[in-house]
Amino acid sequence: MADRDWPGCARALKAVVLDLCGVLYESGEGDTVAIPGSVEAVNRLKSSDLQLRFCTNETQACRDKFVAKLQVAGFDISVSEVFSPAPAAVSVLKERGLRPHLLVHDGLLPEFDSLDKTDPNCVVIGDAAEKFSYQNLNDAFRVLIGLEKPVLFSLGQGRYYKETNGLTLDVGVYMKALEYACDLEAEVIGKPSPMFFQSVLNDMGLQPHEVLMIGDDLVNDVGGAQHCGMKGVQVRTGKYRPSDEKHPTVMADGTVDDLAQAVDMILSQRGC
Repeated sequence: MADRDWPGCARALKAVVLDLCGVLYESGEGDTVAIPGSVEAVNRLKSSDLQLRFCTNETQACRDKFVAKLQVAGFDISVSEVFSPAPAAVSVLKERGLRPHLLVHDGLLPEFDSLDKTDPNCVVIGDAAEKFSYQNLNDAFRVLIGLEKPVLFSLGQGRYYKETNGLTLDVGVYMKALEYACDLEAEVIGKPSPMFFQSVLNDMGLQPHEVLMIGDDLVNDVGGAQHCGMKGVQVRTGKYRPSDEKHPTVMADGTVDDLAQAVDMILSQRGC
């Protein structure tokens, strides 16, 4: 459980890590709509003495494509500041000499162009949206069940996320289906994987206690960060639900209305 010393911990911070969808913007039907005040909040953080990174489980598009959409929406953000599961997965697959069967969104396929995908010896799933058909899930199942040592990688394990037209099932639901069918445990690449959060810390050269994560997902954003020794604050935007504040195992270090309020509190504590 968190010790809830928010926002007093802000004085000792050296960096802030932000989730994207549900914190900076809400998506739907191809649009990226900035949450009110979030563009200015990012600008204020960038103007402060804090390092800033973005940690997302976005797996419907390549990083350069979704970063470009964020830039069009007004955000000052570059690809090098964004950590997402697909590039991390490609590195793991290359290191282990694995050839993936992909069940991912069409927009993410170019991330895997450098890999050999013939005669696959593992399966990678991401947020495939409408590609999560019975046929496609069954194809992935058949690859796994036909392997002597089946390996399943999941680009995150979220249960759902929020689009402008409502809540939408996320990759974790389909990951669980394949785990159950094949009697295996997926290797998660993305939040809440400790390895994923550690890659962000390594990039900044900081220790966990020097960094604050702000997200809308209590378990994957806040809980994942806390498990690594970081502080975690939840916003009441995106997928937030009032029941999150009474969760049996995860307690945020703080809960705020939105990113703008979180940044106000951080910077006021630091005298900025």
